[in-house]
Amino acid sequence: MLMVLLIMAIVAMALIIGAVWGAYWTLPKPVEGFLVALAGGALIVSVVEELIQPAEAHAPLWAAMSVVALGAVTFTGLDWLVDKAFDGAAGGFGLLIAITLDGIPENLALGVALIGAEPLAVAALAGSIVLSNLPEAAGGARAMKSDGRSPMRVVLIWALTAGILSAATVAGYTLLTDAPETAIGLIKCFAAGAIVASLATEVFPKAFKEDHLWSGIAVALGLITAHALGQLG
Repeated sequence: MLMVLLIMAIVAMALIIGAVWGAYWTLPKPVEGFLVALAGGALIVSVVEELIQPAEAHAPLWAAMSVVALGAVTFTGLDWLVDKAFDGAAGGFGLLIAITLDGIPENLALGVALIGAEPLAVAALAGSIVLSNLPEAAGGARAMKSDGRSPMRVVLIWALTAGILSAATVAGYTLLTDAPETAIGLIKCFAAGAIVASLATEVFPKAFKEDHLWSGIAVALGLITAHALGQLG
């Protein structure tokens, strides 16, 4: 449980540090885009190696793939509802909601992935979530600040979000520790589908927009790094 709390704290701190970064400082957009693309590449590997492949050992292939698709459809539907609610101009607060919707399945999957796993076995998943949290929180905090909120209030809002996502990690680990392997596998697949949908709609478009020259290389570097970390486990 100590390792779960440590990883949870690291992932949550990435959101808070990102919010502080966005509320008080700025980075060149190409650098921010590069980091987002790096995180996206790492998440591709993590989704396959830490979520989908382990599930296939306990659930039929058709069931696993169907739940991956269900996760993608669910995330896309929720994302559409957010866009509709904010009339396509969500701003910083809308980005906060989108990141929360994206982060809950990510962190739930992280908690589930930690059940019975060695720490290094989920290092790639945790690391890629950290990498994605930093620039996403920075961009959201910057937009919220531009909406007129004070930097301190912006950081506090993101700290609350970090707490919600941390609770998802703990819930994934504690509530499902004794669940059947098949159920755990399908939950991982659902989270995988949601993460893949978020990569396609949120992560890669943002990375390409801000750093179109190097984003492809950054994705490859993220993929290589995540795969190497996964092999260490």
